[in-house]
Amino acid sequence: MRVAVSVRPMQALRGIIFDMDGVLCDSEPFIRGAAQAMFRTRFGITVADDDFRPFVGAGEDRFLGGPAQQHGVRLDMPADKELTYRLYLDLIRGRLPPLPGVLATIAAARTAGLRLAVASAADLMKVAGNLDAIGVPAARFDAVVTGSDVARKKPFPDGFLLAAQRLGLPPADCLVVEDAINGVQAARAAGAACLALTTSFAEDALRTAGAHWVTTHLDAIPDALRERLGFAD
Repeated sequence: MRVAVSVRPMQALRGIIFDMDGVLCDSEPFIRGAAQAMFRTRFGITVADDDFRPFVGAGEDRFLGGPAQQHGVRLDMPADKELTYRLYLDLIRGRLPPLPGVLATIAAARTAGLRLAVASAADLMKVAGNLDAIGVPAARFDAVVTGSDVARKKPFPDGFLLAAQRLGLPPADCLVVEDAINGVQAARAAGAACLALTTSFAEDALRTAGAHWVTTHLDAIPDALRERLGFAD
């Protein structure tokens, strides 16, 4: 069922809440590779790429737990997740650039006086590693929310609601930038505007989930949205 998309046309936006994976960086192939290595090491099984797809954007507990359930293995948590993260941080070293438009968008947002947050379903270990790897450390943001901060992960809105609270803004004044179906649904449930990137899912699926705008990367933000963000031409 297609979600009805509504947003006040001229409402000014005062903050941006970025998801991390698939928005600031394309880390999904690396975390998938690390998870596959963990499953081989710990359980001697091969997990296919597509086994992870339904759990993209839902945090590593589900990203690992979903395929584990499908393959009939019982994870030792948090030890297996920590092993996955260690493998992951080795994999991304020197190999994880920011996605197109990330640095320019952060600079434009700061010039426009917007408040900025990262809200990821991933744990702090991964979030900090990613931000350092792409050259945009956590200190560059006004707030950072990780999966460690909320009990309910996407598609629940808790992470985005907490990010807006830490920014001192109502969710309706925030733009959430997402790439996953779970994340778009969480943004809409939070009452925020949502820009979806086609990093991980097709445009039609993201629009069906409720995205207000869809584009390829942050270097192609629609003009109408740029105006609402106060970005200079």
